[in-house]
Formats: sequence, structure tokens, C-alpha cells
Amino acid sequence: MRHARRRVVRQVTRLAAVGGLLLGGAMVAQAAMASEPPAASAKPLSTAGTTGDPGAALVAKLGTARTAGSWIGSDGRPVVAVTDSGAAEAVRRAGAEAKVVPHSMNELKSATTALRSAPRVAGTAWAVDYRTNQVVVQADPTVSAADWSRMSQVATRIGGFVHMERTKGTFTTRLNGAQPILSTGGRCSAGYNVTNGQSDFILTAGHCGPAGSIWFADNQGNQQLGKTVSSTFPGNDFSLVQYNSGKAGDGAGVVAIGGGKGVRITGVADPTVGQRVFRSGSTSGLHDGQVTALNATVNYPEGTVTGLVQTNVCAEPGDSGGPLFSEGIALGVTSGGSGDCTTGGTTFFQPVTKAMAALNVRLIVSAQNAGGQGASPSSAPSVSATQGAVAPSAASPGSQAPVTGAAQGQTLLARLTDTRNIGPGLLVIAGSLIALVATRYFRAEQDRKAYQRYYSATWG
Repeated sequence: MRHARRRVVRQVTRLAAVGGLLLGGAMVAQAAMASEPPAASAKPLSTAGTTGDPGAALVAKLGTARTAGSWIGSDGRPVVAVTDSGAAEAVRRAGAEAKVVPHSMNELKSATTALRSAPRVAGTAWAVDYRTNQVVVQADPTVSAADWSRMSQVATRIGGFVHMERTKGTFTTRLNGAQPILSTGGRCSAGYNVTNGQSDFILTAGHCGPAGSIWFADNQGNQQLGKTVSSTFPGNDFSLVQYNSGKAGDGAGVVAIGGGKGVRITGVADPTVGQRVFRSGSTSGLHDGQVTALNATVNYPEGTVTGLVQTNVCAEPGDSGGPLFSEGIALGVTSGGSGDCTTGGTTFFQPVTKAMAALNVRLIVSAQNAGGQGASPSSAPSVSATQGAVAPSAASPGSQAPVTGAAQGQTLLARLTDTRNIGPGLLVIAGSLIALVATRYFRAEQDRKAYQRYYSATWG
């Protein structure tokens, strides 16, 4: 395998010599976006007048012994799972739909606790499926027949509401091939810009690199972008990269979605089961789907991560660290998953609210109702992603903003966010400090697929 990697490195280096300097991997949501027209003002986001998730509020009021989660129905109305007729009547009086189920959230959480207590098996994941009132355990093809049998026995002992199923794809983090913020330890996507009031940071996935990792904004390793000052993985999956300059730059509250376009991020919230969401990725671009579960647990080969958002949005190697959002509301940072955007799959996200609370930072957001660029910090959570509930199919990514080309004085990092200028690539580690990237444009679908297959196998 090492010999194969050396051959690929030599081949890619030769391509770089012939093809010139091309950085790889379209960034999902870069730190400093290309500039937009200045806004009249940048106002802090206010929580006044916003409404919370009515389903979650009913669950909190009735308690976990009488409820088993809530979700958004196909008509946009909140649905609450309840265990008795009295709770069902209370839900209906509040204007929501009630579904009577046999198992309370306390029972379902007890089942997940039992699963966590069992010997760890890499390649497995589980979450509570509110709609079916089950705990669904998934095992990917790397799980042996013996481990599958053992986990099935654990599930049987817990109860018939624990459902076991096999997945086609392998559960992996999605680091390789992602947006070029470059270090000697790898390459990754920036998710969102955040601040502690004194300095600005990139919020990205924790598996992107440990504390102390140096990140560069150029392919020669000459323009140092910043350093990872905090990283948590496994357990959670988030990290902070502090800008050398201390500031994120213009357009910090916009995430790229491809085609020179971006979405203004105006707040942050926790997602709801059934909510339509969007993910922007360097390899696979913009895709949408629904939140299928919360508080999911994934046993990656590197370790176990808990408290994740589970979705049916597809993702591919190279999409790691990118943003999950809906209606301009930041929801998560891409952690990992299985499958791809041809066959479909499952993707997990680190909730942004939990990461920011742990790191004591605030999201940098675009000015609301502004005609262009302008950003201000926002506390977490600032708004509800389900405010003014509508049918999931009616949701949109959010208010669009241009991601323009290289303006005078624009940093290289800002130019890299324009997906029109970049294509997939590879970080070649050279020495202990310099990250050398050599790549070329992959215009043909065949080349893109070959790239994904190789790096999925060798870096997965």
C-alpha cells in the first residue's frame, strides 16, 4: 500500500509540474467568503419575537416518561409521540398531532445506554427513530458475522423495539479530499466562522486535526491561515482554527453552494426530525434531504462519537467539515457517514449549538434584510429552524448571496471559496511544516469517480 501511495504521489507531483498550481477540493463553507456589496449596517441577531419548536416544547412539558420524541409531519404540523390518552389530548389541545406509541423516551434511551455499555464494534451506529418508536442499529460491511450475531443478541435482550439492519456503505469520517485549508496532517473543509468577541475562528470537524495543527491558505505553504487551538474527537467532532490575522474577513456570514452562489447564514438552531435540510460539499456539491434522528451514536474506526444529527442527505469523501443548514439557519458540521450521492446513504453531523456552547464562541452571521455583505456575531441558539412551520418540502437553503471573483485586495482563501475556480485535489505531506498540494481539474465524471475510489480506499 505504501508503494502504491508513493507512485500516486509521484504521478500527482508530475501533473502539478505540467499543469501548474491548482488547489483541490471545492470548499463547502469557507471561512472568508468572496466579497459582496457592503451592507448599510451589521446588526446583532435578536431572539425577540421568535418561536421555538412546538413539538419539542410539548415533549418538555409532558416529560420523557409520557412522550417519545417529536417530528415535523408531511403537512408541516408537529407530531408528538405519546404513551397515554391524557398526553394525547394535551397535544391535540395545543394544535399538534398526537401519535400513541408503546415505548416512552425513557425506555428508548435506556436501550441506547445498554448498547453503549456493550463492547464497542467499529462500523456500527444507532439512533432513536421517533416515527417508528424503535431504536435502529445499523452495521456496515466491515462488521463481521460474529460481531453482528453478538450485537443481535444484545438487541434481543433489550427488547423487540431494537431493530437491526445492515448498510451497504461503510461508516467513515469524510476528511479526505475536502476543501483546501491545508495542513501537514491532512486537508479539510471549513464549516462556519465563529468569534469569541476578540478573535475569529473557523469551526470545522474535530477529526480534521488535533490542537496545534497549522493550516495554510495557499498551495506552497507560504501563507499561513491559522492554527487549531481546540479539537475534540472522538466523543464529539468539532474543532476551532484561529485566524492568524484574528479576523475572518469579508463575507464571513455566507456559505458557498456552487456556481458562484452562496447562502447567507442568519442564525443557528438545533434541527428537528422531519426537517428538510441542505448540505454543501466539496466533492458532491449541494444536496438536500431530511433529518431522520437526533442524538445518534456512530462507531467510526477512529472512535465513537455521540450526540450527532442523523440525516438521509448524501455525502461523499471530501465533504467532511462542511455545513448543514436550512432557511439560512446553521444546524451542523459534517462528521461522516456511509454511501454516496449515486446510491444514497446516511450522513451524520455535529450539532453547531453543542459545539459553540462547548467552545464558548458565537456564530458570525450575515446582516438580516441587508442588500449584501455584513456580519455580526450571534449567540447560540438564536432562532428556531422550525419557526413558522411549513411542510418540509417547502423549505429552501436560505437567502442567496453572490460569491464573486477575485476583487482587489481579496485574500487567496476568499478566492478559493469560489467553486468555479477549483476542483478536487490531494494534499501531499512534505516535511513537518509544509503542506504541498498538487492537482489538476477533473472535468470528466470518470476521473472524479476514480479519484474518489482511490482516496476512499487509502485514506478512508
